[in-house]
Amino acid sequence: MTHLPNVMTVPVSQGLRPRCSEATCRVVSNTLVNGEYRLLTLDAPEQILDCQPGQFFQLLCPEPQGEHPFLRRPMSIYGYDKVAGRLEFLYKVTGAGTRGLATLEAGDAFNVLGPLGQGFSMPDDWQHLMLVARGVGLATLAPLARMAQEKGRKMTAICSARRPELAMSVDLFKSFGAEVIVVHDQDGSSTPEALRTLIEDRIETSQVDAFYTCGSSRLLRLLQSLGASHGIPGEIAMEQQMACGLGMCQACVRSFRVGDQIIQRRVCREGPVFPISEAM
Repeated sequence: MTHLPNVMTVPVSQGLRPRCSEATCRVVSNTLVNGEYRLLTLDAPEQILDCQPGQFFQLLCPEPQGEHPFLRRPMSIYGYDKVAGRLEFLYKVTGAGTRGLATLEAGDAFNVLGPLGQGFSMPDDWQHLMLVARGVGLATLAPLARMAQEKGRKMTAICSARRPELAMSVDLFKSFGAEVIVVHDQDGSSTPEALRTLIEDRIETSQVDAFYTCGSSRLLRLLQSLGASHGIPGEIAMEQQMACGLGMCQACVRSFRVGDQIIQRRVCREGPVFPISEAM
């Protein structure tokens, strides 16, 4: 067995108390946003709408013909509105679970469990926020942008995609007052080298207080490097395969570097949001 020095597991925090509920929602709409993504809007009861940006739900997906998705599927929150009683998820059809989601029609009943996990924080001294994400990872940052607008924060949102027309949440970020920059693979503007130049230019011309990102390992490494060089903190919403979503099955454990120690954390319970500097 390989010896791993300074490796420990994180004890269950007394502060991490589940506030989730299981509820049956009614589908309001389930529409194509572009060639790859769909927006699912649910009529949701009040008890599941006490959400924080960065949290997620476990969705009980319908069974598409000939397929049987056994486990619930974790899905980050795209939007929520307590007054209107609405809950939104932005997703890409990639497997049996999301193929089942795509079969939902207006009026269908749909079972969800949540909200789950720990959401984003936004300290008072983080006044200029830089949001950097790619693909469906931008969906996770959408409610964060709304919270930033409500708190009067300045935002720069860098939206990455394979092609310009696939860049998600551009209009939404603009509606929240963000400066939006679209980068994509076709012209090479989304490479780590190009992004580094772009972000460093923004840091030089306008003080950036914090980074936020979701999912992409490539973007994580880039922001870790820039954060270390310029003393900029930040948070990442981790993407990880999950089973229970409640912290019991230990299926989503990942390693994190905290000081000189490597510790194990459950993405579903202690996360999915973590400090960028600690993620591995």
